[in-house]
Amino acid sequence: MVEELEDRFVVVDGVRLHYVEAGDGPLVVLLHGFPDFWWTWRHVIPVLVAAGFRVVAVDQRGYALSDRPRHWRDYRVERLAADVDGLITALGEQRAHVVGHDWGAAVAWILASLQPERVERLAILNVPHPERMERALRTSIRQLRRSWYMLFFQLPGLPERFLRAGGRKTLESVFGDARPGAFTDADLDRYEQALMGPGGLKGPIDWYRAALRRNPGALSRLHRPIPAPTLVIWGRQDRHLGAEWATPTPALVPDARVAWLPDASHWVHHDEPEAVNRLLVDFLTAA
Repeated sequence: MVEELEDRFVVVDGVRLHYVEAGDGPLVVLLHGFPDFWWTWRHVIPVLVAAGFRVVAVDQRGYALSDRPRHWRDYRVERLAADVDGLITALGEQRAHVVGHDWGAAVAWILASLQPERVERLAILNVPHPERMERALRTSIRQLRRSWYMLFFQLPGLPERFLRAGGRKTLESVFGDARPGAFTDADLDRYEQALMGPGGLKGPIDWYRAALRRNPGALSRLHRPIPAPTLVIWGRQDRHLGAEWATPTPALVPDARVAWLPDASHWVHHDEPEAVNRLLVDFLTAA
């Protein structure tokens, strides 16, 4: 079914976003992370459609077939969240279930914080709430070591050239902690075509530049209580993010639970798609 999805486009905040859509029913918006695009949800889309949902998987700004604004300031997280807000409106809906992985999860957290009326239920895959992530980077030497690449990505121009020069091996390295076979050669072909062309990584890396080049006080103003029921799915073998940061602060996310997958990596929905799909369907269909 995924192979039969049609490419669609919508303009939000002057940015043309590409997405794929399938199914009928309550809207579920799927948000990918770095370095990724809508294809990351290939195991999830058919299951959610079969469960009775209208499913939209978007290439976020800077990625794949979506527009790539030139300046890093165009990738501040509140603008990324506003893209999703605008997408929900363009799809003719007032509310949606929102599911995000990695950077897509960070965007989902901020959307649910700034526009709580838009989010019916929130599902997060392997990214801490931003308040927890900021605390980790301030106080944990271990997490700083794990996140060294975020500092490397602040250099102008060099990270994009370095990663693109690596070609296919860059992708194999990034996904290297996933279970063997989680990313097939055919999958990697798609990733290479979508992300590794000229200018294909500048937008994704600008997300990191925008995240670190701002006053911490400005970020804290984005942290408001999230009323939506929230499910955090966490693969404990994540080499990038410590499991100790997975559980959100109750004052900010009072209706949250964490589902642990002990043998899965950061790429949890690739490693254990059946388990992730079961958790998502049970959560999104709960009364």
